[in-house]
Amino acid sequence: MPPSSRRDPALVLPEIKLDKIAPPYLNYLYFEGCGAYPFRPQATMFDMVNAWWLIEASTLVYAEEPFVTKNFQKAGFGHVEFFSGDSTQCFVANHDDFAIVAFRGTEIRKREGRSDVQNIIPDLKAYADVVLIDSGQGGKVHRGFKNGLDEVWEKEDLLNYITGLDKSNHRIWFTGHSLGAALATLAADRYGHVQGLYTFGSPRVGDSDFKNDFHISAYRFVNNNDIVTRVPPSGIYHHVGDLKYIDSKGDIHDNASRWERLTDGIRGESLYLFNALGQLRTGFVDLIPDDIVDHVPTLYATHIWNNIP
Repeated sequence: MPPSSRRDPALVLPEIKLDKIAPPYLNYLYFEGCGAYPFRPQATMFDMVNAWWLIEASTLVYAEEPFVTKNFQKAGFGHVEFFSGDSTQCFVANHDDFAIVAFRGTEIRKREGRSDVQNIIPDLKAYADVVLIDSGQGGKVHRGFKNGLDEVWEKEDLLNYITGLDKSNHRIWFTGHSLGAALATLAADRYGHVQGLYTFGSPRVGDSDFKNDFHISAYRFVNNNDIVTRVPPSGIYHHVGDLKYIDSKGDIHDNASRWERLTDGIRGESLYLFNALGQLRTGFVDLIPDDIVDHVPTLYATHIWNNIP
């Protein structure tokens, strides 16, 4: 499929350095421009504006609760509810007639007020627990991801809260980045009555039976060489949803073939190495592998904004 049209002039991609690679991004201007491009809650097909809102939400929820709430409210959300387990955090932001259920991705930093890394270890354990178990909805899924969702789904009353919004005629949208994308996928599948699911940098979640049984309207963004989208192993695990592939130039393609992604991935890696050599010549040595840089959520957000027609 041809790439989508790009905004001209495009926003400049943020410079990714070692001390800025991991969220939260407290200096990032969340939902900047939302007044000109309001969310379209009744959309039943892919919508680039909605994709931008949802990656903004997925990036925002890495921060602490007061910061997240303040920024959702600035974007017009009247109420924000927080749900938390050992390895799972989820925000539900309510607008007039829709709600965004956004799961936080993997944390690799200490939270404020803590002297240890107790929030990091459960996230890593969730990723590492790759045994396939019954999803309860059809097929088998990653045990660590399923257990993570179970921490908040009924134990913390997330299911009842979403159901209440649904009954009050809110259209329910699910989203997340990284681990949050995996949790959003399982939550959307489990809940069923979903207006849309948009994920960013998602790992594979379930087996072939899970994929074949998955009937949610879903769109899965992959930024060039993003390493997280390649795990757990293919063949055993499978992705779900329509692929939206961001190529090395920043253009977005529908369901790009494996060969197209392979050749473009090599191109992206070559461009990155070329730029890295230039940095080395000037004495800059804060280099990060390309496939890790491509996972950064603010890069997803900038590329998607630049592709709004």
